[in-house]
Amino acid sequence: MNYLAHLHLGGQRPGQLLGSLYGDFVKGRLQGQFDPEIEAAIQLHRSIDVFTDRHPLVDIALSRFSVTRRRYAGIVLDVFFDHCLARDWTLYADQPLALFTSDVYRVLSSEPQLPERLAQIAPHMVANDWLGSYEDFEVLAQVLRGISRRLTKPEELAGAMQELRVLYEPLSNDFRVFYPQLQAFAQTKQI
Repeated sequence: MNYLAHLHLGGQRPGQLLGSLYGDFVKGRLQGQFDPEIEAAIQLHRSIDVFTDRHPLVDIALSRFSVTRRRYAGIVLDVFFDHCLARDWTLYADQPLALFTSDVYRVLSSEPQLPERLAQIAPHMVANDWLGSYEDFEVLAQVLRGISRRLTKPEELAGAMQELRVLYEPLSNDFRVFYPQLQAFAQTKQI
């Protein structure tokens, strides 16, 4: 799961939203360096990642990708699943996507002590509505280009968009079956 899904699953209070994002930026043991609510949300983020990585439906979705893309198929799938969530937001959330993302951006903008890398990208996330932009499938090309710049073998993401176009419906169906299970799992883990 990528940013939007983690934020959606992690709870709506400011500390939960922050921790849902921090999970991608804070590594190692949590030893009281953050508010307990933020640390609980980081733990939930990590549990969601483990649940997702071990789920048979995710294995099926990953197996749809070509062998040349397998190394980074998990990254591509995470981004695509955020697209599916944004596209079908009303099926999974009670409030409109624009309202949800504006709440997230408000919390992010008002937090003075974001983890270093998150502090660098948060202004861009807010200014360019990263979370809401996932609704547009074509935006994924930009997202994947940005990710590829941080990879040791960026060429392995070349052609990912073409592959996603071919796999759009089967991966969308995988998401429709998987996400409600992930929602139920996340609810059992929340405080």
